[in-house]
Amino acid sequence: MSPKPHLASPNGGLPSSVLWAQLMLKDRLRPGDTVIDATMGNGHDTLFLTQCVSPGGHVFAFDVQAAALVETRKRVPAEMTTLIHSGHETMRAHVPAELHGKISAIMFNLGYLPGTDKSLITRTETTMIAVREALELLKPGGLLTIAVYPGHEGGAEEGRSIAEWAVTLDSRRFEVQHLRPINRAAAPPELWVVWKRG
Repeated sequence: MSPKPHLASPNGGLPSSVLWAQLMLKDRLRPGDTVIDATMGNGHDTLFLTQCVSPGGHVFAFDVQAAALVETRKRVPAEMTTLIHSGHETMRAHVPAELHGKISAIMFNLGYLPGTDKSLITRTETTMIAVREALELLKPGGLLTIAVYPGHEGGAEEGRSIAEWAVTLDSRRFEVQHLRPINRAAAPPELWVVWKRG
């Protein structure tokens, strides 16, 4: 039996939306970079980002649920992370002004916090504020990744709003890609990636 490919999903198939995001970010992030995890959750993406920017980098991570901060703090190095108990739509207010326009990457993993109340989800209104602010916080050459889950309540609306917003972005300033499975019956997770031109 041949070994599973390094870039495979758990079932041996193509990468998931989150894995695609990680692959792109890992390729571009460097030690010393400053990045944002806009949806902290249980801290898996926050930890991934600390590994990408170590040594010398820093991760700002946001979540509205106190449980997310507790779980994330167990996983990530305190000296490399600032965990913020607030929604991602407040990024601009919480990230120091001297870092605005200097963030190397911002990662969104929308939906709900696994293992908790599934009615507590990211909301279209606040997500759209956050992604617009994210583009202003990114440095030239920076990446914005947005994993969207159309299959859960509210996720389809969130996905439609992101799609409508993405097509309006000025192609002279941004390049946008949309990755999604196309032959699955359910509504599988999707990934949007925005590159801020250098």
